[in-house]
Amino acid sequence: MAVVVGWDIGGAHLKAARAENGRVTEAIQLAAPLRLGLERLSESFVEASARMGRANCHAVTMTGELADTFSSRAEGVVSLTATAARELGDILLYAGRAGFVKPVDAARNVADIASANWLASASVVAKGLGSALLMDLGSTTTDIIPIANGAVVAQGYTDAERLASGELVYTGLVRSFIMATADKAPFAGQWTRLVYENFSNMGDVHRILGGLPEGADQMVTADNREKTVLASQARLARMIGHDREDADEWAWVTLARWFAEAQVRVITDGAMLVLSRGQLPSDAPIVAAGIGRAVLSEVARRLGRQCVGFETLLNVVPEMRSAAAANAPAAALAILASTLTGAG
Repeated sequence: MAVVVGWDIGGAHLKAARAENGRVTEAIQLAAPLRLGLERLSESFVEASARMGRANCHAVTMTGELADTFSSRAEGVVSLTATAARELGDILLYAGRAGFVKPVDAARNVADIASANWLASASVVAKGLGSALLMDLGSTTTDIIPIANGAVVAQGYTDAERLASGELVYTGLVRSFIMATADKAPFAGQWTRLVYENFSNMGDVHRILGGLPEGADQMVTADNREKTVLASQARLARMIGHDREDADEWAWVTLARWFAEAQVRVITDGAMLVLSRGQLPSDAPIVAAGIGRAVLSEVARRLGRQCVGFETLLNVVPEMRSAAAANAPAAALAILASTLTGAG
């Protein structure tokens, strides 16, 4: 049996997916904030490896090179490559448009390796569907990738290019700062400016609204207090200079709905910008991936397009369908690398 494990090293999480003969059988996400150093990442590799088991091939992609732990993206690529190789042994690096490369070639392929995980997911969608708009809403960012006639037709490749083209939107289900979602909010019948402090994040918003998937919020809270609805309301209240006791529960639910709506609008705007290029037919569906697939289904509804789950394009065991979609780049990478072993 050919076993391939795909690894996605982010700035806050380590994601992994196991494919057996081209079928995804396991997918997980572990907290591994790089701001705490590479030691924490190594610990997460050990924990994840125990779940993934032995493999014929380990394929690695990354976005964590952008973390301010490193002085440059090039340093980040080299450092993360060295950590992965030390923890996993023989690895292949996903260099996106350049294919797979060996760790020894990391330094001269930085531009292709850095933050190329989106292309792994998009390549799987391109193979499974003729035309679609892939959207992956994770803990921190949202990818918006057009696919037409079986080809990825994104304008950008690097983070900088994708930010400029609208194909990368910095809003996520959990880690996004509230003040990065909106600069004002309606409260008690009037508009109020926000406190520009990291008192709360979108994880609090979605927790208050009951839309936070189990296990999605793996980071500590902004105030290092508990992850309860009441604590989230207290954190959100501080964003407008209040205490939770200053208003009833409905007021905080209403405020949370405002920020959730603002996030949907930002993502919808991004999708409409990409769609305005006219690359996709009007019936091309939205392919939803990431932990924020429920939000993306609402975006698809507003765009008048069918919403297709990323997991429906995978060969995956039923009990791992949701996890594979939540960790789309890792699952996609495991499948792509399986073709190298003849198992895909």
